[in-house]
Amino acid sequence: MAMLIAILSASNFIIGMGAFVVIGLLNPISADLGVSPGAAGQIMTTYALAYAIASPLLVAGTGRVGRRRVLAFSLGAFALANLLSAMAPGEVTLHASRILAAAGAGVFTPVAAAVAAGLSPPERRARALAAVFFGLTLAQVAGVPAGSFIAFTYGWRAAFILVALLALPCLWLIWTRIPRGLAFQPVSLNDLTRTLGNWPVMLAVSFTALFLGAIYVLYTYLSPLLAETMGFGRDGISLALLAFGIGAVLGNILGGIATDRIGAFRTLFALSLAQMAIMPFFSTLPLPVWLTLPMIGLWSTCGWSFMAAQQVRLIGLSRDGPSVVLALNAAAIYVGAALGAALGGFVIAAYGVDALGYAAGLFASIAIVALLISKRING
Repeated sequence: MAMLIAILSASNFIIGMGAFVVIGLLNPISADLGVSPGAAGQIMTTYALAYAIASPLLVAGTGRVGRRRVLAFSLGAFALANLLSAMAPGEVTLHASRILAAAGAGVFTPVAAAVAAGLSPPERRARALAAVFFGLTLAQVAGVPAGSFIAFTYGWRAAFILVALLALPCLWLIWTRIPRGLAFQPVSLNDLTRTLGNWPVMLAVSFTALFLGAIYVLYTYLSPLLAETMGFGRDGISLALLAFGIGAVLGNILGGIATDRIGAFRTLFALSLAQMAIMPFFSTLPLPVWLTLPMIGLWSTCGWSFMAAQQVRLIGLSRDGPSVVLALNAAAIYVGAALGAALGGFVIAAYGVDALGYAAGLFASIAIVALLISKRING
């Protein structure tokens, strides 16, 4: 079990790096392709929307295929897509390659979570999920800052090539070390349809989109925000992303512990309040560097503590097995990313980067309302 978790976590590191490295590449991409940072940020919107649509459909459509094959082929598609991103001659082809990447990631991550949850005893489920998702948070610490540094130094295409190369050993480990015939509950498109029609469950899932949507209003454009208000270049942005990544790792660990101790709802409510309080301070930049970097780390800690708690809550509400609801939750993550990136681009166009923190804090208040309504309905 420990080796299985380690392989899935390492693979999620590749998924996380490939998905979020774009955050640190906006300035190099916009300069190379001749588009604005706001337009470059829509690459993240494309990825997010493609993930949101493809993930539940592909997870349900492959529900009766062996888990090893599903994991291997989805990670392979993700690696190929990042190679195509590196070769993209223009904006349109770059968007197309991100759609393929989103399809691969949209299958891999929820299936990996469902496998870990299904093989873990209930009292250890939150920590097992946190361990699988540790790779995604570790990508924030090492992968995204490293990708940003490489992009500023060698060009943004080199960052995508690195992701594709790192995926190869993980692909080999999945195919050779994960046993055939893993026990799982087969799912189908009928299961997906049933879950989509269960509006109390979908209301609970919508909290994911709202919570992360608030974060992505700010996070998508963190690099241009820091460049404009703090005067950060390559090193400053890489350091800020490193602070965000360290906070993500702490959040991933603390979120699993808090959920096991005080419950999923209390954890999510406290984190939502923290997001609503912290993010408006980004509209007060510039601040001293010694204050800005810890603020970024604290913000990230509160944001990434959410993952284990929300998944435990959704698994408890699921009646058609965890794979479908986790796929929908994964889709909601990227619906939130798409909403946040789109809203952030609108805010920049209308009010400038200084307004991003205030807009994100306001969005977080909507997430709190959705959580309270969901709690009242679902218990």
